[in-house]
Amino acid sequence: MRLPPEKKSKIDALWDRFWSGGLSNPLQSIEQMSYLIFMKRLEDMDVLEQRRANATGKAYVSIFEGHEECRWSEWKHKSAEEMLKHVRDVVFPFIKNIHDGEKTLFSQHMKDAVFIIPKPSLVQEAVGIIDELNISGQTSDVQGDIYEYLLSQLATAGKNGQFRIPGT
Repeated sequence: MRLPPEKKSKIDALWDRFWSGGLSNPLQSIEQMSYLIFMKRLEDMDVLEQRRANATGKAYVSIFEGHEECRWSEWKHKSAEEMLKHVRDVVFPFIKNIHDGEKTLFSQHMKDAVFIIPKPSLVQEAVGIIDELNISGQTSDVQGDIYEYLLSQLATAGKNGQFRIPGT
């Protein structure tokens, strides 16, 4: 794993926020973090495709066409309460239905997805940390390393007793 220590530190902070914010199941935490990272990357990829189209003189229709309010940059500065409501009620349904519900691989995987981050402050803190990770400025290798590091934390979480058994 080639993830720099400062990125590991930010991801560890994200884990800590999720744990203290009420998501004690590491699998759920990874899932919810992944949704937020995807929301960030979706805009980053859209901006990159727009730049490529501009450079080559080709027409480009943004994935956010008619849904500008779903861009990370449009909602990341909202108050914690507004952000949670907006992400849960507007952005998450948008990403679940990308391509208007066509039977794409992505939409098939997202059909049962649920956004369950319970606290407004947790969403706001997570968005801030994901912004600090500067994922858009990284190569896909670094992005892969971030996911590998998240997954490697599953073993650590189990060793530290962070898997909770209902009723105990």
